[in-house]
Amino acid sequence: MEIDKTTYEDLSLFSHEEEYSIFHKLDFTRTTGGKDLLLEYFNHPFSKLEPILETQRVLTLIGEKMDSWPTSISNGTIMVMERFYETGVDDIPEAHNLPAALSYKIFHGPDYAMVRYSVGHFADFARGMNQLVALLDQPGCPRLLSDMLQKARKQLDHDILQGLAKLEPGTKLNPIQVIYYGNFVRNRFKGSMQTLIEIHSRLDAWYSMAQAIRRYRLSFPVFVEQEDPYFEASSLYHLLLPAPVAYDIRLDQTTNFLFLTGANMAGKSTFIRSVGVVVFLAHLGMGVPATSLRLSLFDGILSNINVVDNLAKGESFFFNEVQRIRNTLEKIRGSKKWLVLIDELFKGTNVQDAMKCSLTVIKGLIRIRRSLFVLSTHLYEIGDELKQYPNILFNYFETSVKNDQLEFSYQLKEGVSNDRIGYLILKREKVVEMLEGL
Repeated sequence: MEIDKTTYEDLSLFSHEEEYSIFHKLDFTRTTGGKDLLLEYFNHPFSKLEPILETQRVLTLIGEKMDSWPTSISNGTIMVMERFYETGVDDIPEAHNLPAALSYKIFHGPDYAMVRYSVGHFADFARGMNQLVALLDQPGCPRLLSDMLQKARKQLDHDILQGLAKLEPGTKLNPIQVIYYGNFVRNRFKGSMQTLIEIHSRLDAWYSMAQAIRRYRLSFPVFVEQEDPYFEASSLYHLLLPAPVAYDIRLDQTTNFLFLTGANMAGKSTFIRSVGVVVFLAHLGMGVPATSLRLSLFDGILSNINVVDNLAKGESFFFNEVQRIRNTLEKIRGSKKWLVLIDELFKGTNVQDAMKCSLTVIKGLIRIRRSLFVLSTHLYEIGDELKQYPNILFNYFETSVKNDQLEFSYQLKEGVSNDRIGYLILKREKVVEMLEGL
């Protein structure tokens, strides 16, 4: 599925402030390699149904086995192993007898100490990989996982490595064992060990995804195989909110355009991001923050939420809004299915101009029936002119005022909002009082 940099930023899939990042929220990896592969998943959501469903099956199995997941492989273990191959050490004797072992220990003391320390971590890793293969390679194992486990089993199938794996954790190796196992992993097993590390990184990334599904009680979406775009969610919420309010929403080819209104801070932007995030996660094979989600396969997500000006290029806020709409039109006017998310269209111009521009864009977009659109605006006046179009769905977030205090229900309701609370906020924050006192 295609997602550009702007959409990644708009949906907070990544963020420099980690607490506001979907990636950080879902990252339960234990190793650097696992985190790198999870990052790769995030950067390359699937565009076909088969790998999505296969990933769902893999994560389901791992979720069932998670309580028995071995703990002997840590990020430190893998770092020690990789450093062992990168660091130059004096040649380790091939002859594994006492004279050779003692000679290496006496005359190559620092290298001997490093070999002994590293071999202990190789033992932990081999033991952990044996446990993972035995835990996961069961009847009915998904093909994607089964092929990887068979590859791991083949790399582990060596008498010397299995002998190393059978050592009890914390076993103090004698000098003969140090050079025997050290020579083997150093000179005869480097390629295989690197393959095993790559396999473990993949398993760690999947473990993280399965852990997130359990931790946040996410549910797997159901993909509807059809040509027309479709999205139906029950109790959809935003993953980053500590106490989110859930939404129900359905969009299809009949009503493929959601016209969303409401006052500032009422919840429009959060809702839009919630829709984008669940569609993204669904295309990773992940569970999603919703009680249920049924959707078609999408070719991409495009957003227009946090448009900014560009002082270096001399480009205004409004100009960049127009360019983003232009780029969106170039993408979606073909036969592919897109989810298009637009928040507060044309904020960079005056109200009358914004109304005219918004109407022009919306009337054009509603002719594209192969994509789904969610557009929010505070320009509720244009809603009346749009009610003649049967494929537009009108929803709003209500704001109430009690004793000069704003109350937001964050409930999605049918219709168009005409709330105006800007002056009330100005007054509540004592700005009016300060201005009158000047």
